[in-house]
This record gives sequence, C-alpha cells and structure tokens, in this order.
Amino acid sequence: MDSGPLPLLFTTFAVGAAFLLSCGTPAEAPPSAQFHRSSLKINKAFIPEGRYGRHKTRSMSPRYITLHSTQNRGSGTGARTHARLLQRGGLKSKHNSLGYLIWHFTVDAYSIYQTLPTNEQGQHADYEGTGNRKSIGIEMCENRGNSRSATLDRTARLTAELMRRHNIPLRNVIPHRHWRMIRYSDGRDLGHKNCPHFLMTNGRPGSKWQSFLTKVKSYL
Repeated sequence: MDSGPLPLLFTTFAVGAAFLLSCGTPAEAPPSAQFHRSSLKINKAFIPEGRYGRHKTRSMSPRYITLHSTQNRGSGTGARTHARLLQRGGLKSKHNSLGYLIWHFTVDAYSIYQTLPTNEQGQHADYEGTGNRKSIGIEMCENRGNSRSATLDRTARLTAELMRRHNIPLRNVIPHRHWRMIRYSDGRDLGHKNCPHFLMTNGRPGSKWQSFLTKVKSYL
C-alpha cells in the first residue's frame, strides 16, 4: 500500500473492518488439511465496475508483480475481509489520482481473493509510476491467528501462476520497497517504503527476499 495515506488507511480500515464484522461477516475460511499445487483456488470478489476503486479504469499489460504486506494485525482482517472492504469502497485516498487504494489479490494462510482484473491498473505501489501502471499488486495478510509461513507459501504459488499466465520473468517479481513513491496530490517525494517489511533486511531486499524468490521458482 502507498505510504502517503497510511494514517487515513488504517483509520478507515479499522472502522470499515469493524462495520463488516459487526454486520455478520463470517469468519475466515478454515485451514485446509493439505495445499496441493493443483488446488490453487482464487476467489473472485471484484470491485463493482464503474464504482469505488473502479469508477474509472486504465488498461494494463502487466510486466511486474509487486508484493506488499497489509500491516493490519487486527483479528479477523484476513483476505476476505480486505476484499469486501475494497468492494465497498472502504479504502479512500486523498493523495492519489483515483481517490481509492486498490490492488489485485489479497492472500492469507487459507485463501486468495481477487478484487481487480489483471489487465487494469491498481493504486498500490507508487502513484503514477511504473509500479502502478505496469504491475500486479499482491497484499499478504498479517492478522492475528494467520500463519505467515502458510501465507508466504500460498503467495509464492500465486506469484508463479501469474508469471506463467503473463510471461513475467522472476527478475520482475518486486517488493513494494523497489518503487520510489512521488505523491500525486502535491509531488512530494516519499522515497521507498519498507514493504513487505517481514521480507526485507534492514529495509532492503536481502536473504529473506531471496528465499522467497527461491520458493516462487520452485513452483514454476
């Protein structure tokens, strides 16, 4: 997620998630006993066309895959809750050109939800830069009770599948930290975000990031 509207994002998310859960949103899907290569399931939960984060669309031929972490550790804020929040326009941003934060996939230990077609640009990486114009955004959940290792494994499988579908090379699998963020609203240079923080080493790609890429490669 872009760092400009983060305080607004977390305030909005906390309110939105609480609203969703109070309205009887079911708990996250239970863990499966075994996750096989052939069983990669992607739940479709697209933002309504013409509304909220898709009130205007820009086409995209993806050349990169950008990995993020949600940095939301609240209970019950897994992939499905994030997807439903995006579907209802719950993540607004006053700093980007769209007015909303949106991305393509959200992953937790048990599920994958897709909220944006991969041929449409999101607003998740670097405002009007290449990260938004040319990359598929994947958010990894950090909610309490979610297994990070299982989330990473499921994300690696999804990444490999997207690489095959879109002919994206491994060198173009990128952490959010890679993209320099120049804010759309006022041109402010926000630099590089430490994201996904649990795959960075002292704020930069290192051995943990390389281990993740090795896992991705094993699923190609």
